[in-house]
Amino acid sequence: MLLAMAAAALVYELPPVTTFGHPGTAGADLLARAEAFIASSRFDAAVEELEDVWDDVKAEPALALRHQLALGWAEMYRGNLDEAETVLDCAQRIAWSPHFDAADRAEVMYRQGCVAFKRANVAEATELFTRALDTNGWAKQPKPLLAAHAHEWRSRCHQFLRDWDAAGRDADRALQLALDAGDEPSEAHALFQVSLVAERRRDWLSARIHAERALQLYERHGDALAMTRILNNLGGIHFLLGDTEAAEAHLLRATETALRAGSDADLAQAVNSLAQVYLRTGRPADARARARRAVEMLAGRPDFRDELGNGQLIVAESLAAEGDTTAAGMWIDAAEQTFAALGSTSHLANAWIARGDVARASGDADGAAHWYRRAAATLADVHF
Repeated sequence: MLLAMAAAALVYELPPVTTFGHPGTAGADLLARAEAFIASSRFDAAVEELEDVWDDVKAEPALALRHQLALGWAEMYRGNLDEAETVLDCAQRIAWSPHFDAADRAEVMYRQGCVAFKRANVAEATELFTRALDTNGWAKQPKPLLAAHAHEWRSRCHQFLRDWDAAGRDADRALQLALDAGDEPSEAHALFQVSLVAERRRDWLSARIHAERALQLYERHGDALAMTRILNNLGGIHFLLGDTEAAEAHLLRATETALRAGSDADLAQAVNSLAQVYLRTGRPADARARARRAVEMLAGRPDFRDELGNGQLIVAESLAAEGDTTAAGMWIDAAEQTFAALGSTSHLANAWIARGDVARASGDADGAAHWYRRAAATLADVHF
């Protein structure tokens, strides 16, 4: 269950917004202001600014594309995936005009892939990232950082599907491209993915080293939300390494950073991770209180189904630990529905393992064996 912290973190890093158009015009200046809001994760302010500036930029193709890419990105991070998809469809129509080249079109594909990934449409996202990489490669002037970001996000797709070799290759390629470009924020994002792959491979020392380097870069560039996410993962890694005190310290720092940044979703992730530590160290009441809070904060966020389900499962397990198997079963039902909507077999297997634990605690050995077997079969790589 603790590794679910890592899965949640796959969804969130914010690569730099690529800019188009001519600086110095009133519209470009206003767009730059909105992009600055996005860079500091002030997505509501960015959308407000972008709505005000549309009439000033829509007649200029370069500025119009820049506007739509920024608006789609902000809406995606606000959890408004339908709106983000609609805006990026408009960006696609603009980018396929003669004013733009293959690299610009690749930029649109990449961002469409990000929205698809947040919907958990992993096959579609993987295809879009691959098309973006190919299209960018055909451009007269390919964008190395666009390639780095596409490889980084495609690594997340492979992680979702438990293809660690492919995930590692994409993460390593993203890191090399970022290093070649000398772009530290992109380097940090790639290091994050390298760390996640190492964690899922149970190479926790390597995971910690890469995560700590990413944290240093995020701190240097003042990226508070990325700091929250990497601190959350470092908390999980320290716990897996057996250092509960360091785990709690990192997770408490993650909650404080998320509070300062004003991000309920990131706060919910950190609170959930802290609840997991409390559950695993014999503090079910403390775990339940925090997990319930996370569930409340994530209501209505389809882009956080993994974390919502994790919170529901922590509540269930905390209730089971105190002997309330009936209530635990109801919370497992909710978690299973959430994970089914997410489409992740790994998460569903966790729900079935929890069902097995509840059945075993109730004295139903056959029922427990059924759920354990179902979870194992779901995660098996060989079926004949």
